[in-house]
Amino acid sequence: MYLEYLPSHWAGVRAGLIETLDKFRDEELDFKPFPASWSVKQLMLHIAQEENGELNYGIAQTLAGFPPDYVPQDYATVASIQALLASVHSSTLAYLETLTESDLNRVIVTPWGPSYPLIEMLGHIIDHEIHHRAELSLIVGMLGREGLNA
Repeated sequence: MYLEYLPSHWAGVRAGLIETLDKFRDEELDFKPFPASWSVKQLMLHIAQEENGELNYGIAQTLAGFPPDYVPQDYATVASIQALLASVHSSTLAYLETLTESDLNRVIVTPWGPSYPLIEMLGHIIDHEIHHRAELSLIVGMLGREGLNA
């Protein structure tokens, strides 16, 4: 049941993220709502980095360490960031296809110490995306345009 729900729920969340990213112009990627905040680009890249790290370091444990931040200079356009997000997410979806319903209750001992059921860890990644999608939507509003209506 949850195994069928998870990808479809995430697809809706991701569609909202892409809709929000589409509201930005390339020249707005360096915008910061206040001096000490992350830029729009940093927020977008952070979503990809966290999904990659939580899945491949925390859950699947195929990486020796949490992956470093993506280099902002390597992503000059919204389209390049969307391509990165799609690439990271495609490996997440491939991982989800390997799971059975009973796998979702498997407890993962994270490399950073605590243990969580897999379903909670996957839910955390989705919640993280929603959280930053909302920040980006608010920033769109600060730029004078309508944010995501989710």
